[in-house]
Amino acid sequence: MSEEFQRFCVNAEMFGLLFFVLMAHTAYGDVSYSFPEEMKRGSVIGNIAKDLGLDVNRLSSRKARIDTEGNRKRYCDINLNTGELTVAERIDREEICGKKASCILKQELVLENPLELHRFVLNIEDMNDNSPQFKQSVIKFEIQESAGKGYRYLLDEAHDADIGMNSVQSYTLQNNDQFVLNVLTRANGRKYGELLLNKELDREQQKEVTLILTAVDGGTPPRSGTVAIHITVLDANDNAPVFSQDIYKVSLIYVCLGCCVYVGAR
Repeated sequence: MSEEFQRFCVNAEMFGLLFFVLMAHTAYGDVSYSFPEEMKRGSVIGNIAKDLGLDVNRLSSRKARIDTEGNRKRYCDINLNTGELTVAERIDREEICGKKASCILKQELVLENPLELHRFVLNIEDMNDNSPQFKQSVIKFEIQESAGKGYRYLLDEAHDADIGMNSVQSYTLQNNDQFVLNVLTRANGRKYGELLLNKELDREQQKEVTLILTAVDGGTPPRSGTVAIHITVLDANDNAPVFSQDIYKVSLIYVCLGCCVYVGAR
């Protein structure tokens, strides 16, 4: 056997192997399924056999199974009798994708005899399953009673693991005479609040002020979280000493002990 012929045979084998691998990893049409997180196990996502035009009666004999790309956890199974995709594990969007705008899980349907691979994706939609939370249980301020009307005090932002409208959309402040709430929006769209002094404080009348701040998301139904705001009013030298009356009258009585009085004749 000539050397050139041997090289031809080796190249032919390599080409055949490469062709087989390429054919085995060729997707015959991507399919996408969108559904909400936290669906119960066994819930139907869609019928992948119907969507791909596969023969349901041959799914079992072809050992149809679901694989995941990158050795990730398998979140869905295929029902070999119906061709339906079902939820296999609890899907927590925040755990998998955090605050990403989209949450995509890449999956693969593998069949044998002949070997066939179909890629599909699961698009996990956000549910309003988290409430707004503040980092602290109490927000504390010390404010001088001499602070003028219009002074502003920045408040801690509430955080919500959900995204979009299911995240924090507004804040409300307990009704009171001293403060009003101003709600602002950052460049990234997140909202936060600040206290605005609406009426000057008087420590002599009220040494402490406690208010409740509430953060509300835009879900249906909405969820909320609260935090207490505790304000200590610091004293200012805003009062001069005052006597209880304008004029004080005092009577003095002179008493001499041990004095002798001599009365002489004239």
